[in-house]
Amino acid sequence: MEKMDKSIRGRINSWLEGNYDEETKSNLRGLIDAGKTEELTDAFYKDLEFGTGGLRGIMGVGTNRVNKYTLGMATQGLSNYLKKVHTGRQIKVAIAHDNRNNAEIFAKIVADVFSANGIKVYFFDALRPTPELSFAIRELDCQSGVMLTASHNPKEYSGYKAYWDDGCQVLPPHDKNIIEEVNRIESVDQVKFEGDEDLIEIIGPEMDEKFIETVVSKAVNLQAIKDQHDLNIVFSPIHGTAVHIVPRALKAVGFTNVNLVEEQCTTDGNFPTVVYPNPEEKEALAMALKQAQESDADLVMATDPDADRVGIAVKNEKGEFELLNGNQTAVLLFHYLLNAWEKAGKFHGNEYIVKTIVTTCLIDKIAASMDVKCYNVLTGFKYIGDLMTKLEGKEVFIAGGEESYGYLVGDHVRDKDAVVSCTMIAEMAAYYKGQEKTLYDALLEVYTEYGLYKEELISLTKKGKKGAEEIRAIMEKLRNDPPVMLGKKRILKVRDYLALTEKDIESGRVNSIDFPASNVLQFFTEGDYIISARPSGTEPKIKFYISVNGELASPAAYREKEKELDEIIATISKDLDF
Repeated sequence: MEKMDKSIRGRINSWLEGNYDEETKSNLRGLIDAGKTEELTDAFYKDLEFGTGGLRGIMGVGTNRVNKYTLGMATQGLSNYLKKVHTGRQIKVAIAHDNRNNAEIFAKIVADVFSANGIKVYFFDALRPTPELSFAIRELDCQSGVMLTASHNPKEYSGYKAYWDDGCQVLPPHDKNIIEEVNRIESVDQVKFEGDEDLIEIIGPEMDEKFIETVVSKAVNLQAIKDQHDLNIVFSPIHGTAVHIVPRALKAVGFTNVNLVEEQCTTDGNFPTVVYPNPEEKEALAMALKQAQESDADLVMATDPDADRVGIAVKNEKGEFELLNGNQTAVLLFHYLLNAWEKAGKFHGNEYIVKTIVTTCLIDKIAASMDVKCYNVLTGFKYIGDLMTKLEGKEVFIAGGEESYGYLVGDHVRDKDAVVSCTMIAEMAAYYKGQEKTLYDALLEVYTEYGLYKEELISLTKKGKKGAEEIRAIMEKLRNDPPVMLGKKRILKVRDYLALTEKDIESGRVNSIDFPASNVLQFFTEGDYIISARPSGTEPKIKFYISVNGELASPAAYREKEKELDEIIATISKDLDF
């Protein structure tokens, strides 16, 4: 303790001396007695803050950990803010949780704090997916909502996604105002933990039915589903919430041959069959891939624990299952939807799609070719949801997506939705099977028509206080001493989303850009390569997004061209040298 920063020691002592339960104090003393200085520093050097995914962190004691008290203070702050914003009315919130360890306990704590503050709570009777929580907020006319989840993070993590009245995650200025309210709470004694059961209403299957009915209504080509109803689908919920709803949604839309990976259908917060419950990881889909290969399936789909993201695998030219990355799935989905809408006569000139600034620009190119608006927003699906709310009643939303495996089809929620994504991906696969094509064939046809775009995400993990400082130093170096060339291509312009400027390197001209401020840098090179740098809002990482492209003469030339682009990406990665 003597070697520790004075302010951190003060925070620790306030927990030892304050009105915290004995189990919390005992755990804290154990860390002190064991000399866990680094762990204690990381647990107390700051407060958990709302990032792109809300409140997320490792479970344990401390101000920078997810526990009864940090969740209680966050909920008290949110309650105080809601009562300031919505005066003279009965405030309503909805609460759901996934299969994380302690998620049900944490959800009840949150419900108690809300109800103790006189706020009406709609509380799901068991675990539910994130998109259904967003749907319920809108359906029940709530002013806010909370989802207890840590998405795809390892089992040590938990989290708290705060939502506003449109079903979208909390955005500025509300997020900062909520934090200000939390910071005004000087002691846990100010948190009202004793709930009012009269204000807590349990909701159950009736909301599931409404949600599934709405998801089914988003289908565009029911005939394709009818014709290929026995499409052989292998699905894994990776121990998460989707086990209760994705198979039902697929059945409701018309698919009759959905095969579950039974070993991963147990809703277990320890995720016993995987290292990370992340559909981006090949290891997480290993069981599904094995089952699909053995059963000669047409499609593999897997969702993360809170069922807002989906990863897929399709048969390649050798008949082997190949994982698609988030950009590839987004390209297929957007391309299919735009063409399906056109064939169905659904275009009236005011339709639009949305993607994030680090998601492949191939989508922009496809939309432009079909005269459909493609908006670009900051990373974080809440920015897609926010734009949807702003354009509601003015323009017609088709779909939104981001490279990190999150997609939304239809405007029934304001967050990514793996449930509707699964039904639409299956519909898409059925359509192409009717044309004697796989999704892999369809993707290569898109590349041949529009160009092969190849993206790579490089993540550097920098944990704790020291790691946060290292990430800041990397971003400062990129701003103050930016590279001149990357991948043997000159940098033509630099876009700084924190300064809200775009600089033309050759002329030196600086123009302003119309975005919310965010700590992101983008470098645009000759040949339309884009390299983006961004500290993660939910994990101790700095992420580099590399996008390169080139013409593809034919589907047969794909592997050779892909290798060429991979070499360019490797050169750019080496040039970054972090």
